[in-house]
Amino acid sequence: MSRRTGTRPAPRWIRAAHATATVPPPLDGAWAPVDLRLDEVERFPLPTGGAPEDVLVDSDGRLVAGGVDGRLWRWAGDARPGDRPELLAETGGRPLGIETDPRDGSLVVCDADRGLLRVTADGVVTDLADTAAGAPIRFCNNAAVAADGTVYFTDSSDRYGIDTWKRDLLEHRPNGRLLRYDPRTRRVDVVTPGLYFPNGVALTPDESALVVAETSTHRLLRITLDGAVTGLADLPAYPDNLSAVGDGTYWVALPSPRLPIEERLLPYPFVRQVAALLPDLLQPQPRRYGLVALVDGAGKVLRTLHGPSGTYRMVTGVRQDGERLWLGSLVEDGVARVSV
Repeated sequence: MSRRTGTRPAPRWIRAAHATATVPPPLDGAWAPVDLRLDEVERFPLPTGGAPEDVLVDSDGRLVAGGVDGRLWRWAGDARPGDRPELLAETGGRPLGIETDPRDGSLVVCDADRGLLRVTADGVVTDLADTAAGAPIRFCNNAAVAADGTVYFTDSSDRYGIDTWKRDLLEHRPNGRLLRYDPRTRRVDVVTPGLYFPNGVALTPDESALVVAETSTHRLLRITLDGAVTGLADLPAYPDNLSAVGDGTYWVALPSPRLPIEERLLPYPFVRQVAALLPDLLQPQPRRYGLVALVDGAGKVLRTLHGPSGTYRMVTGVRQDGERLWLGSLVEDGVARVSV
């Protein structure tokens, strides 16, 4: 279980595209910071690694999350804050999105380094796919699994991986694609190419379409199974992973409100090319702010939860389990839980 070898390094000189400047809307109306419960979370630290990008409640009610060191951890359904989880598996890469295959309860894992994986309850890791349409799956990010086992998943960028994701946002080109894995043929098809950092994906209740988050354009899209794209919503924050509640609504993890400086620089490709060469601390940084939203199938915001103090910041994963909401983060040392 080692990382893929032979993949090309990320380009250092980005191909920044010209785009029209935009102005981030304020967090008001349905987005107003009224419910501040994300600043009062219960924490479940990972024993090693940290940075649990996504969270899942499996078919037996257990919590699963993966860390930056490639390990997948599993907590009992009745776990309390501070309880140590059991080590489920090691992917040898960087697990991101985690979903359940409804046919057998196994896990489907998007690994940013290895591609699409399957992990069984006893920790056996199997490769499902690392190429699509003759090209490597460079940034396997998030997935949704249909009742028949078909996996729809995002390859966020064909130029940049998990360690250089900021360069893709600065480049602002449609480098990503939505893919489909058929478990019967083991074939991977491209559903929709040319997406701007596609990230979270969730199936509609009738499985006729998908809701997809485009991070760099801060949009939610509806994509039919034959690849047709319709815009649903322009958000005041950058969306990451999505999870379906099951009633036609979806939780959206939002790592940061939109950054005015990044959007003002869209008409200036050369400035963004130079910015991409700067040390990370000198580049535009996500705000220290916790945020998730509940939306319906048309993209209408029904509810938002905030953490303006950044107690649990850069929320990239969100999952509802009854009256509990589980959160994952790209920078925190563990997962978090709040009551809804």
